Amino acid sequence: MKDNQNIEFLNSIYQICEMGVIGINDVIDKVSKSTFRDFLENQRKEYDEIVNESENIFASYGAKEKELGKMVKMNSKIMSEVKLMKNKDDREIAKMMAEGTTKGIEKLEIAMNSYNESDQEAYALAEKLLASLKNNIKGLKEFL
Repeated sequence: MKDNQNIEFLNSIYQICEMGVIGINDVIDKVSKSTFRDFLENQRKEYDEIVNESENIFASYGAKEKELGKMVKMNSKIMSEVKLMKNKDDREIAKMMAEGTTKGIEKLEIAMNSYNESDQEAYALAEKLLASLKNNIKGLKEFL
């Protein structure tokens, strides 16, 4: 039972990172400032690093991550396109990214509270992701 909870918790971490990468991929080509683009690239690298770490933990359980569904991915892309139809400036993109990151923080904190007795390695990875997300919110403020 505990292994299943650890796997569910890891899936939460994995999917939050996956959603972050999808969000970045949806907007990065529309960003005009190179400093903002660099910021998003660094964010994506952080997510990729955490995804790789989570995959290693999954492997230690003999499990595989559960990717987001195609509908979730498609919905994200459509929502980004619709929001940017009216206004494609960097400020609007930063606002969208801050909203998405805030949702990620909320989901992660719920998961951390629900699975607070999880494997220490998984919990440490969640704390790393939480710190990264909070730092990203601070960094996005420069572009609002």
